[in-house]
Amino acid sequence: MNSSEPTHEELAFDVLSRPCKLSDMSEFHSYEPRIGHRLAHDPLKAIVAPRPIGWISTVDGSGNVNLAPYSFFNMISSTPPLVMFSSEGRKDSVANIEETGEFCCNLVTHELASQMNRTGQELARHIDEMEVAGIEPVHSDLIKPLRVLKAPASLECRAIEINQLVGLGEELLEVYVVIGQIVKVHIRTEFLNEGIFDLAAVNTIARAGYRGDYVVAREIFEMLPE
Repeated sequence: MNSSEPTHEELAFDVLSRPCKLSDMSEFHSYEPRIGHRLAHDPLKAIVAPRPIGWISTVDGSGNVNLAPYSFFNMISSTPPLVMFSSEGRKDSVANIEETGEFCCNLVTHELASQMNRTGQELARHIDEMEVAGIEPVHSDLIKPLRVLKAPASLECRAIEINQLVGLGEELLEVYVVIGQIVKVHIRTEFLNEGIFDLAAVNTIARAGYRGDYVVAREIFEMLPE
């Protein structure tokens, strides 16, 4: 360590000695999740919102099709392009990816919301959610899972990690995180405007917490780094 750099103890002292307003208990509702939120409904999914929806299509080793929405989903790197989704429980999507190593992320719009919602049902593994929800599929180019034809964009992915998470007490959690590298991107041409993906025209929806709340991305503003 450079002798001019502050030590950990000096940094800790600096934070503790910094003038800072003391918390007024009446200003905040504070709680520890392990104890309970003391509210009508758990607010965390509404706080960490809106969350993009990963509409994940997979196939199992026998070729059975699965399509399911995941709101714990996001892009986590641009170079290489990586996406992740998290499943509470080892659901069919995770099991299929463990078998084949492939999945496709399909963008969900307001127009496709009802069909997306129908694919969230708990169905037997061999049942094709695309067929149940009346979704027209299209073949992917580099992977076996089908794409949603009407999705404004779809991302063909190959899995690079599948992890079952471990809690603070070193207990295994029923939470599985899948990370995939994007190997091909498909964009419907009607949503390209002078080489720009027109997010305002797409009407992408995102999860907004609680039992059935969603938002639509319609208003966009630009703010460049200072």
